[in-house]
Amino acid sequence: MTQIVLIRPGATDYDEQGRIAGTLDIPLCHNGAGQVARLLDELQAVAFTAVFAAPDQASLQTARAVAAAKDAKVKVIDALQNLDMGLWQGKLIEDVRQTQPKVYRQWQEHPETICPPEGETLADAMERIGPAIEKIVRKHKNGAVAIVIPEPLCSLVRQQLTHESLGDLWAAESVCGSWQLVDTNAPISTQP
Repeated sequence: MTQIVLIRPGATDYDEQGRIAGTLDIPLCHNGAGQVARLLDELQAVAFTAVFAAPDQASLQTARAVAAAKDAKVKVIDALQNLDMGLWQGKLIEDVRQTQPKVYRQWQEHPETICPPEGETLADAMERIGPAIEKIVRKHKNGAVAIVIPEPLCSLVRQQLTHESLGDLWAAESVCGSWQLVDTNAPISTQP
């Protein structure tokens, strides 16, 4: 069994403003750096031997700090790039809620049925990230690793590993600088 420490990077200015980042490459903000420092304290007693990261700045900054504290190296995996939110990128979540209330609610309740305009469906994202997660699990059987990825992709990976529901992806967008330990017993799901 592989243990995976799923780490959400510290906050960016977009997170602080309630904006949708998607694949935009945004660094940690001041508050995000503080969240990473808190994460390092929380993760002191958690053992893992490798750190994998999405290619965005906030994930890399978080992963590098975590890896340095564990004397590990960071491996960037391009397939872990965040969900492409298309034309929603840069918009305030509140603006989507007000201007497209039905779409907002549908993304909240059944995100697998929505594709952001010119963006990526959850099924497409699962197809992209599934092989990368499977490879990590296969290479680190009976070990523990950390994966640093932003929301909403982190929720998709959690769902693949645990077979639990996705939850509210709008709410997940604002979850930064947190982590959870996931044991991988079952096969990885490829369905959102």
